[in-house]
Amino acid sequence: MTHSGAHGEGTRRGVRRAHEDGGDGSGRGGSGGGHGGRRQPRRKHRALRWSANTLAVLILGTAGVGYLYYQHLNGNIQKGERSSGDSKARKAEPNAAGQTPMNILLIGSDSRNSDENVALGGSRDSRGNPPLGDVQMLIHLSADRKSAAVVSIPRDTRVDIPACEDPETGDTYPATNKIINTSLARGGPGCTLATWENLTGVYIDHWMTIDFAGVVKMADAIGGVEVCVNQNVWDRPLPGVPGGSGLKMTAGKKKVQGKQALQWLRTRHAWGSDPLRARAQHMYMNSMIRTLKDQNVFTSGGRLMDLAEAATRSLKVSEEIGTVKKLYDLGMQLKTVPTDRITMTTMPTVEDAQDANHLLPDGADAEKMWAMVRDDVPFDANGSKTEAKRPASSEKTSEDPAAENDEIGVLVQNATGSSTLGPVSGRAGAITQALVGEGFTKAAPDTSAALSEERTLVRYPSAELEGDAQAVAKSLGIPVSSVQRSTDVSGVTVVVGADWRTGTAYQKQSAPKAGDLPSTSDAINGSDTGQCMNVYEPYRW
Repeated sequence: MTHSGAHGEGTRRGVRRAHEDGGDGSGRGGSGGGHGGRRQPRRKHRALRWSANTLAVLILGTAGVGYLYYQHLNGNIQKGERSSGDSKARKAEPNAAGQTPMNILLIGSDSRNSDENVALGGSRDSRGNPPLGDVQMLIHLSADRKSAAVVSIPRDTRVDIPACEDPETGDTYPATNKIINTSLARGGPGCTLATWENLTGVYIDHWMTIDFAGVVKMADAIGGVEVCVNQNVWDRPLPGVPGGSGLKMTAGKKKVQGKQALQWLRTRHAWGSDPLRARAQHMYMNSMIRTLKDQNVFTSGGRLMDLAEAATRSLKVSEEIGTVKKLYDLGMQLKTVPTDRITMTTMPTVEDAQDANHLLPDGADAEKMWAMVRDDVPFDANGSKTEAKRPASSEKTSEDPAAENDEIGVLVQNATGSSTLGPVSGRAGAITQALVGEGFTKAAPDTSAALSEERTLVRYPSAELEGDAQAVAKSLGIPVSSVQRSTDVSGVTVVVGADWRTGTAYQKQSAPKAGDLPSTSDAINGSDTGQCMNVYEPYRW
């Protein structure tokens, strides 16, 4: 398998869109001749558009045979609960145009619970074990639908996993601190979603999962995706290093599909590390998107139906998007983003001091990336100047006036512990004293066990306390965007996060700008066709 030992060799992920680029085609050709020559192209254009619309209607199923096929596709889709874990993330506020971003968690499962998956993934001795989420990617679609970002977290990254309940079995799992791929086995995709939300502070709208067999089906339906290696590669077992995906290719560019596409996506040893495997997956994903955009899928009923069949059979999705129409609508939103506005990245990590085979989020760099996602700041700098300068989030103040400072009850919690750093003792007491000095004489520290929160927040339970919460935040220098309504608190509560480990005045981080990603994010733009993987020396041939 891999140098990290017990975990499965990584699966793959997803592909998810049975649609892409189509619509009215390019239908401008022909100068037309004879009388009415100017009308001829227009009729052709209309005919192509009509054809595309007819196919869409067929897939969405509005009547007759189309309806029966629509029901058939709906029956293919497996669904599950959106969140099955303890999470406090809140959905982003709409922008000035009333638009909100969308976040989708894509999970590649290493499930070997079928003959097909065992044949593709090997490891028959692990058949029947709970699947691991070996590939995890967050797809962020901007509120204006003009840009998109994809962030991977390497499977061996140690994080806090919240308490979860498996909605299918009813089994419950206590909170723990383990590598992130185990979250899938502790309550299903909904537990993995809750883990991501707690780590990032990003509200995740939907999840999708795909297993080995699903990757092969989707790769075949697409018709092949171009990848590239700089040297001959053979990802095979070596003395002392078992496992390997079986990928064998000569140097240069080549289209992969079916089982070979799965091998590309699972390869890790030949690249040298798990983060480099994420890079190879990003190259594949970018190439796949370009391939789908180059194909006029809607002008070919057979191709479109092949993709629809493969997608609905391959994906399991959270229940709120569990119909063909909802998946189609989601795909159409993703389709609008041009490739040069798509950025693939990996969360910055550092080696885990407890286990050299594991990783940890890289503090400030990781938080900067998540702040860009939370505030809907484009990962690329290819948008308009207006877009690049737009405010990340609205600092809207409450219309409900705050009470006098000495009338506001405030509970202060120490949540400075994180997956990378232990808690700082005494933080709740120090911030309580600072609040009392500002006239909040009813402030008190929470003496219960220390919590873990990546960033500082001020929470309040109901609308009538919003103004009070904002007054408390203002006195400490905490931005209004960090004031959140939450049913998990009974009054105004200051949650001192891992980003505020010293001092009594909160040091607000400067707002990130479009394209201002950490250098450790390994970003790849969707239009970059020159990417090629280097092969780790032992796996060359």
